[in-house]
Amino acid sequence: MSTSRKQLTAKQQEAKSEHWLQSKWRPMMAWQYMVICLFDFMIGPIFWGIAQAVSNNKGVALVQWQPLTLQGAGFYHITMATILGISAWSRGQEKMKSMDKETSAVVKEEEREDKVERVIER
Repeated sequence: MSTSRKQLTAKQQEAKSEHWLQSKWRPMMAWQYMVICLFDFMIGPIFWGIAQAVSNNKGVALVQWQPLTLQGAGFYHITMATILGISAWSRGQEKMKSMDKETSAVVKEEEREDKVERVIER
């Protein structure tokens, strides 16, 4: 079996062994943060203005939208940036370690093949 096939089957077995939540939590966190920011900074203010214009006889918005995530000095954004930043960094470290392992396995396999070729040539 070639090295690339061994690596592929090892990755497939690793993917099967992980629970879906364990492997997908980082993208899910990023998506929920994006949805919350879209609501808080775009969708919420638009609907707030429309609701005030419709409910007010003069058609003027009297009260400005207060972003929910900026209350409490923006602590939500600070915590999400920390969580997403650290998780992205740690995932990068995981990928670099797996790349190092794959590279060393490929190098060892190539060295073995070279030795076999030298023995065959003799």
